[in-house]
Amino acid sequence: MTSDLNQSFPLRRGRVHEVFGPAAFGFAAVACAQAAGDVLWISEGWRAEQINPLGLVAFFDPARLLLARTKDQTEVLAVAEEALRDGCIGFVVLALTRPLDLREGRRLQLAAETGRATGLCLIPEGMGSNATQSRWQAAPLFAADTDSTLMRWQIIKNKAGTLGVWDVRWDGAAHRLDVVSAVAERPRSSPAPA
Repeated sequence: MTSDLNQSFPLRRGRVHEVFGPAAFGFAAVACAQAAGDVLWISEGWRAEQINPLGLVAFFDPARLLLARTKDQTEVLAVAEEALRDGCIGFVVLALTRPLDLREGRRLQLAAETGRATGLCLIPEGMGSNATQSRWQAAPLFAADTDSTLMRWQIIKNKAGTLGVWDVRWDGAAHRLDVVSAVAERPRSSPAPA
């Protein structure tokens, strides 16, 4: 089932969402770009992959980004819960390394509801929490005639009930997310086999 992306994205405020897949960082960058105000990105300090704020300049002003590096995932969750509950920061990204139990997921959800903030958990595949509002899979799409920002987003869990698949591209110059036609409908594409 494919629906209008505008029903599911930008991510619903006052809720916690999840994304996984090879383009999860791109999904998070677009979500951060569409969020109002500052963004807090929390990860464990020991992880080799750390975010470079200048790498996000095509999406949003890196001056809006606050980075927090913690000792372990317990501290990631504690910092995220406080930030979500406070509501001064409208968008919080959590890079997680282990599954959340129902109690941890529910605490994050309640904090987001209280602060009217949005949380986004970057998770490894197969590690979703039952407490989150939605779960997305993000993967890059490769085609010779397209740019490097083409991605396929699939919402595979949504408590609001709407599921869908979209090919999207971030237009940095216009600062917007474009939904792209299916491959067979794109200019210079060969027709789909019958």
